Amino acid sequence: MTSKALLSVSDKSGIVALAQGLCALGYTILSTGGTAARLREAGITVTAVSDHTGHMEIMNGRVKTLHPKIHGGILGRRDVHADEAAANGIDWIDVVVCNLYPFEQSIARPGLTPDEIIEQIDIGGPSMVRSAAKNHKDVIILTDPNDYEGALNSLKAGKMDGAARRRLAWKAFRHTASYDGIISGWFGREVGESFPDEGAIPIRQMEKLRYGENPHQQASFYAEPGLGGRSLARVRQLQGKALSFNNLADLDATLRAVFHFDAPAAVVCKHMNPCGAAVHPGGPQAAFLLALSADPVSAYGGIVCFNRPIDGDTARAMRKSRTFFEVVAAPGFSEEALSLLAVKEKLRVMELPADWAASKADGTDARRVQGGWLFQDWDVGAGMGWTVSTGRKPTTAEEGALRFAWGVVQHVKSNAIVLARAEDGGFVLNGVGAGQMSRVDSVRLALSKATRPIAGSVLASDAFFPFPDGVQEAIDGGVAAIIQPGGSIRDEKVVAVADQGGATMVFTGARHFRH
Repeated sequence: MTSKALLSVSDKSGIVALAQGLCALGYTILSTGGTAARLREAGITVTAVSDHTGHMEIMNGRVKTLHPKIHGGILGRRDVHADEAAANGIDWIDVVVCNLYPFEQSIARPGLTPDEIIEQIDIGGPSMVRSAAKNHKDVIILTDPNDYEGALNSLKAGKMDGAARRRLAWKAFRHTASYDGIISGWFGREVGESFPDEGAIPIRQMEKLRYGENPHQQASFYAEPGLGGRSLARVRQLQGKALSFNNLADLDATLRAVFHFDAPAAVVCKHMNPCGAAVHPGGPQAAFLLALSADPVSAYGGIVCFNRPIDGDTARAMRKSRTFFEVVAAPGFSEEALSLLAVKEKLRVMELPADWAASKADGTDARRVQGGWLFQDWDVGAGMGWTVSTGRKPTTAEEGALRFAWGVVQHVKSNAIVLARAEDGGFVLNGVGAGQMSRVDSVRLALSKATRPIAGSVLASDAFFPFPDGVQEAIDGGVAAIIQPGGSIRDEKVVAVADQGGATMVFTGARHFRH
């Protein structure tokens, strides 16, 4: 009895060469559908699965490999079930080559109804992969074309060791787990459930990184297949060396901040905190110059992101600034801009998909903790209440600056305080207090970082002031308008301090911690 190999793949990379190698070793090739057609086109003799089982495909192809002659041939233990296999006319299948159609492509196809998407779910393929992986002591399971050559070499040598078989089985179970995870995630979105009792998050390695936050840490970038929207996996690198772990973390934080605004904006981040931010109706160049001037010292070595395409004038402004940036990202670059930025060889130029502004972050926000995960909804703003709590109302200029500051402070590490002011027809950051253990210290830090007059500036706080001291520090420093969530048991005392200082204070009713 000749050895048999079953080949049924979605990714047909290298499948012809593998089949030719197996044929040369005396294997009979079993196959189905498109794989069989590809092999026959290459002149390879193929036995259809229906011919092998003696049973035609039924139910519109839903049932073709789900047959004892297939799964018995894969799952049967050679040292236990040989007599039973012979009694039932079952031949052993010693090699299974199977990878699954990427379900994320089914989800992405426009116009498909949920019922049509469900029809794309493969049942026979995952069953064969799992069967072969379970019985990997007797069956070689190949789900990755990168493993074909090594497997052929082992077969030519007459043996594949147990460790290699277990590694292939591990890859096979990863493959089916990811596939099922993508399907489960789609169903979850269909039924509106973000926090199931149990589940699996499919991830796919996009890039091995040089190292993690520090050189002694290994790191990789993984993405969730099947998610569109604001996924970093959709950002295209046009120039520069490979992104690092810290680059990606900073890029994510900066993009979250800059696309908070509808008006043309630029945000500079350092260590995941905005150190420069501005909006300006004049466009990206004007916004960039304002943002950079907010803290040009901290901007060195940072990330700069735009919510508008970059033109030549903006690229010239970046070159003229002589500020070293690790990354620049925008939803498009003119040819002139790319030419001007090309001289900065170390600069990583990242182009966002054109639909980034209109998209949203899919899935849920997550953080790894020891032994588990924390999941939450994305903080995309709980709506912005606007209750003036003081006797004095904000002026028109103060109101615009307060709304801008409230947009920035949500993207600063808590405890977060930012100063901002109206300038040159736009609004600009004017000092940040980030990540301090007490709110009053964050106020002091923000005041100390101001690069413009504090008089005329406004202040935003990501959470309420638990005591009046922080507000008093701000007023003493020259701040005359404050925006905060409110909700402290000492709100009356905090408002009283603002009234006594002639300041205006707005409550939004929504907290925006970012830990």
